[in-house]
Amino acid sequence: EKVVFTYAGDLYTVPVTGGRATRLTSHEGLEVFARFSPDGRWIAFSGEYAGTRQVYLIPAEGGEPRQLTFYPDVGPMPPRGGYDHLPLDWTPDGKKILVRAHRTPFSDRVGRYFLVDPWNGGLETPLEIPEGGSGATFDATGTKLAYNIKMREWRNWKRYQGGRQQDVWVYDLVGHTSERLTDHPGTDNFPMWVGDVIYYVSDREDGKLNLWAYDPRTGEHER
Repeated sequence: EKVVFTYAGDLYTVPVTGGRATRLTSHEGLEVFARFSPDGRWIAFSGEYAGTRQVYLIPAEGGEPRQLTFYPDVGPMPPRGGYDHLPLDWTPDGKKILVRAHRTPFSDRVGRYFLVDPWNGGLETPLEIPEGGSGATFDATGTKLAYNIKMREWRNWKRYQGGRQQDVWVYDLVGHTSERLTDHPGTDNFPMWVGDVIYYVSDREDGKLNLWAYDPRTGEHER
């Protein structure tokens, strides 16, 4: 029933019907990439509170943020390098948060996925996917993940068809297999699994980014 968004570096919520927005944070550091928990009671986000970017949790009605991650981020990067410690989704049962972190041995700008336990703490659990982009979402069972391998969202390349071209993949966390869903030579990114349908952004038709839907049952793509 609400939308959470960032304005001027702070988090706000507003009813989907419109109205007055409620400000949740006021720190001078950026607070971005907020994600509601499945029950709508909590918001995970990426915040800059102590000279490093980390993942935090705050009640949806406001309150004091609680830090969830403590591993040092990669430090300052150019805008095209993206963001470290990026919350992407919650598991459907609300027990874990999916986070993309720049913790790979081959590049400060390449990330992979981790699960963070917001209730019991402890170290983050890495998924077996070796590299993941900034778009990823679970299916309703929490056993499959729709994702992009590459990250390119903060580079202003239109109609791009080079080596960082993006496709939508699905990884089966039980069967340990991956499946490529798109093979368009341009951009297919930001998958979002809603029910039985995977929605994503693509420039496949006319070079302009639009919303598309993929039905895993039929294999059909629809604008």
